[in-house]
Amino acid sequence: MSRWLSLYAVGAYAFLHLPLAVLAVFSFNSSRFTTWEGFSLTWYRAAFADTQLGEATINSFLIALAATVLATAAGTLCAYGLWKRGSKWITTSLYLSLVTPEIVIGIALLAFYQWMFRYLRIQLGMHTVILAHVMFSLAYVVTVVAARLRTFDASQEEAALDLGATEWQAFFHVTLPQLLPAVISAALLVFIVSFDDFVITSLVAGVDSETLPMVIYAMARRGFNPTVNAISTLIVVGLGVLIVAGERLREK
Repeated sequence: MSRWLSLYAVGAYAFLHLPLAVLAVFSFNSSRFTTWEGFSLTWYRAAFADTQLGEATINSFLIALAATVLATAAGTLCAYGLWKRGSKWITTSLYLSLVTPEIVIGIALLAFYQWMFRYLRIQLGMHTVILAHVMFSLAYVVTVVAARLRTFDASQEEAALDLGATEWQAFFHVTLPQLLPAVISAALLVFIVSFDDFVITSLVAGVDSETLPMVIYAMARRGFNPTVNAISTLIVVGLGVLIVAGERLREK
């Protein structure tokens, strides 16, 4: 039984990661096609020299960074408030964004922006993408931080309050330091989700706020381009490092 389970695990991991391995291998192929002709860094040099990819990468980093800061701060306070009040109805409704299809969220946000912009006269752009990413990332932060709060001893806060600390002082000096691994793990998760998002971003982005997934999708639709292999490999490796780091922090 143990041997069959091991084979099953190997097969499952191969099914998940073999396409990524093939992608990485052919990103070093000197040929434009899927026939190996020799090792080369040509497509990596082409990716770094592409100004459109460069601008899209900067946009993705700025959007993901802003969304991470805002969503992590708001989500941590939200999780703390729900933990203090214990509202099951609000907690359950918050998870709705996790099961709602992205296309539905994107269309709903686009309709909301169009209605709001009639009065504010604001166009789609980086700000609308950031707000959209904060909206769908909040549930991730609340879920991760709330899981840590379930193991937190509330008597520590009560002791701090008995010693004269205010509620904010007890939170910042007693509770938050113990939540920090979970908060950082949630922030890394939000950064990854925001950086990778395509469906919602493509619906609420302006002409000057194209992200890296949007540019890669456009390049892939125009025909096979080995530069996509190179930039995709860099994304997988970079985000993989963040995932490992976030998982280690979550386990602390």
